[in-house]
Amino acid sequence: MSSDRRISVALLSLRLSVFLVMLMWTLDKFVNPDHAAAVYQNFYLISGLSNQMFYVIGAIQLMIILGFVTGFKKRWTYLLVLFFHAVSTFSSFPKYLAPFDNLLFFAAWPMLAACFTLYYLRDMDTLWTVD
Repeated sequence: MSSDRRISVALLSLRLSVFLVMLMWTLDKFVNPDHAAAVYQNFYLISGLSNQMFYVIGAIQLMIILGFVTGFKKRWTYLLVLFFHAVSTFSSFPKYLAPFDNLLFFAAWPMLAACFTLYYLRDMDTLWTVD
């Protein structure tokens, strides 16, 4: 298998796995908007959003991650996914100060690296893309 093909397969696996995580966080806004509200309040310091607002946020996020998983407009969809996850990772910073009480939060760092890698190498991510 050529190097280009191996890189394409590796990037596809990253894209699919990042999409899976982002999909679950997106679906949470529809399935459990109260949980989404708690996350926004505790980590982003945004409170008072209605369930309907989470449905709108979820719908917009769903369109972006569907574009991301299909490789549509990579420059923008990959950048937005990187931005969303970076905000999520950095807003959790206090959790990293008590690492052994919050071990699962450290999983955000390799995913952030995967999001960066996908954005940085977006032109090489060619398998199963529409763009």
